[in-house]
Parts: sequence; structure tokens; C-alpha cells
Amino acid sequence: MSNIKLVIDERPANIGNFMVGRLLPFREKRMVGPFSFIDHMGPAAMGDHENLDVPPHPHIGLSTLTFLFEGEITHKDSLGNNVVIKPGQVNWMTSGSGIVHSERTPEHLRHTDKMLHGLQIWVALPKALEKMEPEFFHVEEKDIPHWEENGLKFKLIAGEAFGKKSAVPVYSPLYFIEIKSAARQKVNIGDDLFGESALYILEGAIESEGHIFEPKHILIANNAKLCAFEMHENTTIYIFGGEPFPEERFMYWNFVATDKALIEEAKTKWLNQSYKPVPGETDFVPLPVQSLR
Repeated sequence: MSNIKLVIDERPANIGNFMVGRLLPFREKRMVGPFSFIDHMGPAAMGDHENLDVPPHPHIGLSTLTFLFEGEITHKDSLGNNVVIKPGQVNWMTSGSGIVHSERTPEHLRHTDKMLHGLQIWVALPKALEKMEPEFFHVEEKDIPHWEENGLKFKLIAGEAFGKKSAVPVYSPLYFIEIKSAARQKVNIGDDLFGESALYILEGAIESEGHIFEPKHILIANNAKLCAFEMHENTTIYIFGGEPFPEERFMYWNFVATDKALIEEAKTKWLNQSYKPVPGETDFVPLPVQSLR
């Protein structure tokens, strides 16, 4: 094991065996397999007068995966879906040529104290499918494969790995896996993975060759497969990755595409409010001014 690259405040330093950053994308690594964005929400304690209210906003060229640890979110979209996502469930929304959705605190929680904590993830679509018709799937917790092995608890949230397949309908070879360890122990699952791979530390700590990595760090394997590492007691991590795409992806706000022209088209459509609206919603998130990545 060699060549870990630690990235803190965008200043890389070679210290060992992984490239390490906070969330995705960061300067040293923009994608892992088809995964282009990871956002760790919370944990946020909200009072009886505080609520999540993200008005309608558009996406193109990707699938979004929402996975909650605490709290609930009402998802509404331009396809007419109106679903409350709860901890352990998966919302999988594929934007393709374009979808608009809102995310809000459910009505039954809007006047109570509440917590919100979870992950929101973007998975880029293959070039041949980036203009597909939009789709939405809600997967119950009971339908997500879960098992215990060698003292570890596993969930296969999306994709295929370990000879198992998630009910989440993905569009390229990938995996998104939860691993929990109550006791300190070594883990070596590289042979069960493929393509590029990385892990995100939710709680606890990971140790590799004397280097200790704590929560809210992403560890990206330099050799495309995660090597052996040690999980400290009461640690939860998320392993994600898969086959990378041959084409570059451009990102602007919520738009991901292989062609800058598709992003410009999406920007114009949103400025003109010509996307299909979300039923029952009247406000929206304005198009931000930012640079293309």
C-alpha cells in the first residue's frame, strides 16, 4: 500500500494509500465510477418553526439517490409523484432529459421538533441514456438486501456486489454499500468490488497503515480497488463505485452532461420555465450564476 493522497482545504499531501477528500466532487477527484456528487445532510436539529423547504428545481443527465438516517422528506416531482421518504428507504429519481422536483418537510412534522440526517447522491447516466425519459422509483427498506458476515452488517443499497443485487434500478454497473461494525476489526473486500471504488465515513473511524481517518472524509482507492483497512468500534461506512465512463462529464448546478450544449439548453429551459411543473407547487429555485465544471 502506497501513495495515499490527503486533501484538506484543497492542499494535497502524499501520506499513504488513499486519495482523501471531503465529499464529492473535490479538486483532486471529480467522479468515482459513475458517482459525481455526494452531499451529507445534517445531522440537523430543527425546531417546531423550522422546516426543510427546497422549492422546485430541475435535473438532467443523472439519477439522484436519497437515503435518510433520521427524519422524513416529502418528494414531489413533475411526473406527479408525491412520496414521503423515511429512514432506510431509497428514493431513486432518474432525470434523463429533464425532471423537476421539490423537497420539503412533511405536513405532519412541520409544527414539531425534528431531526434531518442523510445522504443525497448523484449518479451520472451513460451517454446513450442521458436524454432518456425521466423515471422515479421508491424502494422500501425491507426490499434492500442486508446480511451479516464476520461480525459486519451489510446493506446493498444500490447496484450489484457480493453476489447480490439491489432492487434499485440502476443504469450502469455500480454499487453503493453500507457496512457497520460494532467492534474493531479488519476488512478486506477488494475482490468483491469492481471498477473505481471509494468509501465515505459516516461515524467512527477507519485506519490504514497507521493513518486514522474520521467522519466526513471520502477515501478513494488509488489502485481502483479498496485495499484492506481496519474499522474502529461503532463505525459506519458507505462503499461506492463502479465502472467509469469513457467520456468526460460537465456539471452546472443540477445539470450533468457529456455535451455542454445540453447544459446550455437546460439553462435556457429553466430560465423560461418551460419544464413540466410540479403539481401543486408555484415557487421555484432561480438559476444560479456559477461556472461550468
